[in-house]
Formats: sequence, structure tokens, C-alpha cells
Amino acid sequence: MKKQVNIWQLINSSLRQQVSVMLLYVLQSEGSSPGRPGFFMAVNAAGETEGSIGGGIMEHKFIEMAKDQLNASKEILPDLRKQVHNKTAPANQSGMICSGEQTIWLYRVSSSDANTIQQLIASLEQNKNGTLQLSPAGLQFMTDIPDTDYYFSLTSQTDWIYQEKTGYKNHLHVIGAGHCALALCQLMQSMDFYIHLYDDRSSLKTFMENEYAHEKKILADYTELEELISGGNHQYLVVMTVGYRTDDIVIRTLWKKQFGYIGLLGSKSKIEKMFTDYRAEGVPDSLLQPIHAPIGIAIHSQTPEEIAISIAAEIIQKKNRWRV
Repeated sequence: MKKQVNIWQLINSSLRQQVSVMLLYVLQSEGSSPGRPGFFMAVNAAGETEGSIGGGIMEHKFIEMAKDQLNASKEILPDLRKQVHNKTAPANQSGMICSGEQTIWLYRVSSSDANTIQQLIASLEQNKNGTLQLSPAGLQFMTDIPDTDYYFSLTSQTDWIYQEKTGYKNHLHVIGAGHCALALCQLMQSMDFYIHLYDDRSSLKTFMENEYAHEKKILADYTELEELISGGNHQYLVVMTVGYRTDDIVIRTLWKKQFGYIGLLGSKSKIEKMFTDYRAEGVPDSLLQPIHAPIGIAIHSQTPEEIAISIAAEIIQKKNRWRV
């Protein structure tokens, strides 16, 4: 989220300093396009940039084009540009060969947009959700939260609308605040997850040292999680408490809720015993099957940092399953 704030801050500061600035926003993509909906960047007349629309020669081309237009004296009209990542395409070649395509909106931001941008920055800094709307008329920010993360409808170059849910779209709940949790939170905080950390040990050193979680809670009992964590496809759950007993409490408390991801840290023998006991009790496989256990991609990880990487990779794989 910090990266997004930095982009809008560059636009805001450029307007304050009366430096011309352009917003480049990816509205749509198909196939193996390096730029995805929601990728965006700012370029000002002084050559300063923040963000990305996909990188490579395409991005370089657009940056240079934006600078040239901003430093020209003529009026710059909003422009919708399709880019095809195939050098055999008859038109709109991006210069890249990764296949796929993307649609980019180029918009010279004006002083009349300053209030909208400041409202958006305030919302992002307060970790709130809202709606960013782009259209041929310009940009608009609303505090209403949309039903979908991204929406794009195109009738023509002058008749289209793009809406995006601003703020954190995904929440990561880390249950247990030991060394692996500290490493995982440090890694995941750069990936635009809002991180919640929970433990039942008030004096735990790694809990107090964890400055990467957005919210931290000490619980009297892990059964409190029933009220604290809602289900949903944008809720990701990692269980890594101090031992078998507390892991069991967490799993039993939350297994009837649906999550985008749920993983349990532990050795293979521990997991086998736990699941064998559950099945002996008559617990249906429908409650156990969604649990990734042992957690993480199998990379023979040893250290907390390596374990964190294996867990993060599995979470990202699950999050991005629609792109595979």
C-alpha cells in the first residue's frame, strides 16, 4: 500500500509545485500481459516517476512519451491506448513479446483533481477502503466500497468506465507470534496484505518486536477468534501457535468458516496425528480438505525466513489462482 501512496503523493506534490504530471493506469489486460488492472504510475515534467504499468520497453516508451507531452506547449487530451505484446501484431505493438495485451489510460492531472487526490491519499493512509473511478471525464474518489475489486466496461474510446476498490483487498491473519510469524509478517507486509497478529502470550518477545503487523492482539483464549475473524475469499489464515493443543483450539474454532487460504504449521507426523484424531471423531473431510498442512511450498525450508518464503509462495499461488 505504501507504493500506491507514494504514487499519489508524487502527483499531489507535483500539483502543489505547479509541475505538470501525468497518470498512466492499466484498466484491462488479457493473457500474459506484464501489466494488470490496477497497475499504475505517475510521470511528471521534471522526469520524476513512481509506480509501474508493467515494465520493460513498453513502460520506457510510455514514460518518454509522457515527458515529451508534458513539456510540450499544446493541450494534452486523455488517451486510451491498447498495447499488444506481440511483434507480429498489425497494430498497437508494445515492443514486448510476452503475449497478451493491456489497455492503458493516459491522463494529465489538473489542479481541479487536487482535492480528490488528497481524499484518496488520506483514505489509503488510514487503511480504509473506497472506490476509485476513472472515465473520459477524469478521476473520482468515493468512500463507498464496491462489490468487486476491479470493474471495466468499454463501449468506445469516449464511452467507458473503470472502478477499483482502493485500500487493502486482502487480510492475512497470523495466529501465533513466534519467530516464523515475525519472518512471515516482515515478508508479507510488502505484498499489500493487511496483517493481523494474534497470540495468548502477553510477554512474548517476538510479539513485541513485530512491527510489520498492522494490528496485534493478545487473547485470553484462542476461542475468541470466532468473533474476531470473519470468513471470506479475501481472508487468509496461517496457524502457527506454540504447540499442538493451541493449534487444535484454533482449528476447531475456525474450521467451519470459509477462507481464501488456511494453512497449519507443523511436522508431517504432527499433522497426521491431528487429522487422524479428527477423522476418528467423525469430523467430515469437507472441513479438513481446505487446510494446507503441512503449510507451505515444499522447498526443504529450515530457518524461519525460509519457512516464511514457502508459506508466502503458497498464499500467493492461492491468491493468484485465477491468473494461472
